[in-house]
Amino acid sequence: MSATATSAQAKGLDASNGKIQSSANIPENKRHINQRTASDWVIDIIIWILVAFVIVAIIYPLWFVIIASVSNQTLVNNGQVLVWPKGFSWYGYEQIFHDSRIWNGYLNTIIYSGVGTALNLIVTLPAAFALSRSEFRGRRLIMLFFTITMFVNGGLIPTYLLYKQVGLIDSWLVFIIPTAVNVYNLIIARSFFETSIPEDLHDAAQIDGLGYFRYFIKIVLPLSSAIVAVIGLYYLVQHWNDFFTGLIYINTYEKQPLQMVLRDILLANSAFAGGNGSTAGAGYGQELADQIKYGVIIASTLPLLVIYPFIQKYFNKGVMIGAIKG
Repeated sequence: MSATATSAQAKGLDASNGKIQSSANIPENKRHINQRTASDWVIDIIIWILVAFVIVAIIYPLWFVIIASVSNQTLVNNGQVLVWPKGFSWYGYEQIFHDSRIWNGYLNTIIYSGVGTALNLIVTLPAAFALSRSEFRGRRLIMLFFTITMFVNGGLIPTYLLYKQVGLIDSWLVFIIPTAVNVYNLIIARSFFETSIPEDLHDAAQIDGLGYFRYFIKIVLPLSSAIVAVIGLYYLVQHWNDFFTGLIYINTYEKQPLQMVLRDILLANSAFAGGNGSTAGAGYGQELADQIKYGVIIASTLPLLVIYPFIQKYFNKGVMIGAIKG
């Protein structure tokens, strides 16, 4: 073999493993794929600046409420508290958590939110799955009836009279049963089942002898962790922030949710601040009421802020990866 042929063979394919040894065969666009121009760096810097601005705009208001809840309210009102607390004081939290009513309110809200969210998922997910099946002939008519309730409401007085007739007034079930299904969440779940669960899985399940119920429990639900987490979070926030139900339909204070208890604590301290005799005393009372106000915000939102990081990962999770092989 000539020297020229030997050199070409050395620069070409390695006969033993079939790998390309010469860069001459690498396309030009791939050869320079890692070479970045000045304009690329400028665009990256602009994007990072925008991302940092959005993060600060979202996080700073929450951080300000936290530092304001433990700072001297005179300094807060004068704009001297910006990044770190000043005049550190636990007065607001002491007034909130020394009130025995708040623990009862926390317990009630945890029960209402836990049981209510569980019932919501138990009712919403099977209903959404049934309405997503194309062979279910009455699904469009039933979906129409569900959708009408999003635009037509009976009003407060007819609703109150209905709840009174069925025995829901001053009952903890009024927080759970009337809101068993949220039509918006039902539509989201139905769309997910229609678009994200391949029909091939149902065909395979039928071959294996699975009915609709076992197919839903054993195949659909394990592949739907993302939508279950998202809808569960929506329902949990809805129940946790519900104060209107307690305001209208609950007469016994021991059954009031946390939001109503915190509202009463805030109103009581605001009334104390406004009813002080002297101007200086009124100003000091208002400062204490403001500190309690910030503490109430943290006390009511902290549990949701703790739960959210554990659910957030499901929002962008690709649940269908690996569901179908081949």
